[in-house]
Amino acid sequence: MSDAPPDPMDDVVGALTAQIEARFGMSIDHLKAAVAAAPTASSDATDVVKWHGMLLESQATLDRAEDALVSALQSQPSEVDDPTMELAHRVNAAVAVRDGRAVVVRWLLAPNAVGKHSLDARLPARFGQRQQPAVPTSPPPRPATAPQPGRSLAR
Repeated sequence: MSDAPPDPMDDVVGALTAQIEARFGMSIDHLKAAVAAAPTASSDATDVVKWHGMLLESQATLDRAEDALVSALQSQPSEVDDPTMELAHRVNAAVAVRDGRAVVVRWLLAPNAVGKHSLDARLPARFGQRQQPAVPTSPPPRPATAPQPGRSLAR
């Protein structure tokens, strides 16, 4: 084992969990329970819990992908075959998903993040107020003077 300090990217979830606990003043388990009991009490807490859960899912997917890759590499001869290369691509994709979700959690935790102050003003009540679809989903009514479908204009 090396005496080098751990790479901060090795424990993204742990670091963000600690930041969440510090921000809300309770353990992540207590925060999840509080959000489950009263999901509308704090939209900040609800959003953070939601994205933290998604972050945990993506970290688990990354861990499985890394384990599969390590296993494949240990059984490989000196050259990497196509299935092993596909596993490496899966690891890269899983890292991208995990890191993207981590960025969202960081943004949710930052009180003065760019776009945060004007976000509520731009979005109608946190997505819940739209009554109709944004685009028409049915054809417009036929004008009374329009020819009937299937009938010829000339007689």
